[in-house]
Amino acid sequence: MAVELDDVISLGVGEPDRPVAPHILAAGAQAWRDDLTNYSANGGIAPLRAAIVEKLAVQNRIRVDVEQVWVTMGATQGLHQAMRLLLASGDEVLVPDPGYTTFTMNARMLEAEPVPYALRPEHGFAPDLEELERLVTDRTRVIIVNSPSNPLGTVLDESQLRALLDFAKRHDLWIISDEVYEYFTYGQPHLSIASLDDDDRVFSVFSLSKTYAMTGIRVGYLVTPPGLTAIMRTVQEASISCVSMPGQYAALAAITGDHQHVADSREHYRDNLEAACALLDERGIRYQRPTGAFYLWVDVQHASGGDVAGWAERFLLHQRVAVAPGSAFGRSGEGWIRICLAARQEDLLEGLRRLPGR
Repeated sequence: MAVELDDVISLGVGEPDRPVAPHILAAGAQAWRDDLTNYSANGGIAPLRAAIVEKLAVQNRIRVDVEQVWVTMGATQGLHQAMRLLLASGDEVLVPDPGYTTFTMNARMLEAEPVPYALRPEHGFAPDLEELERLVTDRTRVIIVNSPSNPLGTVLDESQLRALLDFAKRHDLWIISDEVYEYFTYGQPHLSIASLDDDDRVFSVFSLSKTYAMTGIRVGYLVTPPGLTAIMRTVQEASISCVSMPGQYAALAAITGDHQHVADSREHYRDNLEAACALLDERGIRYQRPTGAFYLWVDVQHASGGDVAGWAERFLLHQRVAVAPGSAFGRSGEGWIRICLAARQEDLLEGLRRLPGR
């Protein structure tokens, strides 16, 4: 039976707590007023795709043709699209553990086998190349790389990305790069792995949802290697036809317009991060200090008793604080929780105060 709770501090869902910037809302509203509600090209409206091409060149150092950019219904569809192109029944895909749950869900929907590669504290929650070498088989087709990471907040540097590229080349693997949190890094710059790729094996997935607080508008984009125009038109037509026109015009305004609201959001998350870390340090609670995204990975093994999902449910019922159990992100997440920093600082700190001390 469902239980309704009031006065819950919500720190579980990865939802920006910032408003959408007025110029983005205005562009979407104007598109509705102008009755721009027909189909667009499968890949998206031409001005938006051109703006993305320019953004990729300037921001990500990725130089692509417009026919390599495909506007999708958020990064969620972009990830699924890439995996559907690359995986067949019985294939294996290396997925980060802890990692975003959709990686594993997509693989299983496609009758492929998700093979988790553990991200451990002793390695700074970065991929362990020796473990990857042990996991790869003759059925492995893809490795998924997520930087900045959800749920860990880790940002991979150039040497780590090059090592992953070399690994993929040795085993002739495709790379799917999830870069949804690219604009939110703290002290370590984001680098796109495709900018280092010299043999066209990277599919890059981006989103406007977290950057511009546009989660419900559902606009992202998939950047493919060259030569896939015909097949991408087919899969886009068969899956979504196209993204909504007003949403695309809102996305165009987001990418080409003033970015002060993005900088303000980043500083808000950074301020929350510093305050949260100070409180956890004071209480002696272990955590992974993130260099990207807007999450805090917190160790509650001293309280969870080997069942962090059950503990998180009891924490919600008794303390009225919602957190994401680490086990939801893979076996390696047992004993940890993900705290979303996109919240009012007063709520965030109160929620952390209710965590059990060591």
